[in-house]
Amino acid sequence: MSEIASAGSFSAVDRAQAAGTASLSYWQRAYRHVRRDRVTLFACALLLLITLLSLAAPMFGHLLNKDPATQDLLSRLEKPTHAHWLGTDELGRDILIRLLYAGRISLLIGVLAMLTSLVIGVSLGVLGGFFRRWVDDAINGIIQTTINIPLLFLLILLSVIFSPGVVGLALILGLFSWQGTARQVRAIVLSVSQRDYIDAARVLGSSNGRLMFRHIFPNVISTVLVVAGFDIAGAILAESGLSALGFGVQPPTASWGNMLSKSFQYALKAPWLVVSPGVMIFLTVLSVFLIADGLRDALDPRIS
Repeated sequence: MSEIASAGSFSAVDRAQAAGTASLSYWQRAYRHVRRDRVTLFACALLLLITLLSLAAPMFGHLLNKDPATQDLLSRLEKPTHAHWLGTDELGRDILIRLLYAGRISLLIGVLAMLTSLVIGVSLGVLGGFFRRWVDDAINGIIQTTINIPLLFLLILLSVIFSPGVVGLALILGLFSWQGTARQVRAIVLSVSQRDYIDAARVLGSSNGRLMFRHIFPNVISTVLVVAGFDIAGAILAESGLSALGFGVQPPTASWGNMLSKSFQYALKAPWLVVSPGVMIFLTVLSVFLIADGLRDALDPRIS
């Protein structure tokens, strides 16, 4: 009897939990999922810490009385000490301060490239999926043409011709990395635009603009949030790759990519030069990927 009562109580609890879950909105369920996902929360905390440290670079430079561009040839290639916590580089510059300032540049490139890619990709994806016909054909033609261009060689060519700064490099990365976003958004819009409530809203007199922004675009937000994370990580890695080839952010401006690329020739003599920027790139990209993966799970309507 006690087992039967216990089973009945558990089933009642389960029904109550199911009823509570059903009463939650889509975003409330997503928030609850993220809140329970320790890996995603840890990644968010790590990325927030890296961002705050990078933004506070001038404050740390003032407190430690160090400048990222100040050279001291008598202190070149020093090992980590109490005076230089992460050591010095080939010109005697403090690695810790340069690393924090470089974080501002690398994160700025990632965010600007992501915003540029999303603006183009989401706009074209929504337009192609909603209007279809010749609009969709034209946008698909643009996607197929640009996606088959070797991106690395194009980035190198543009970097040589225009010698872009930090903002210019971020815009170039964003201008040539939107195709995947456009495809994903277009597929969602094609599916959503054929649903009954869209037809009902159209019959009631809703304009195309209202249908896109009020009824269709909210269905795209979850995908956009996930794609944004991968775009940031991709831009940081792309800048690092270009810097390794000598076409990324140019000195004396420091980025994690050019700090890493300049340190390769001293890898055996001063390994701390390689470790510091390499670890920062790894931790940042890893945290962004984990956050994007966690958001993908949280925003999946099939997962409660």
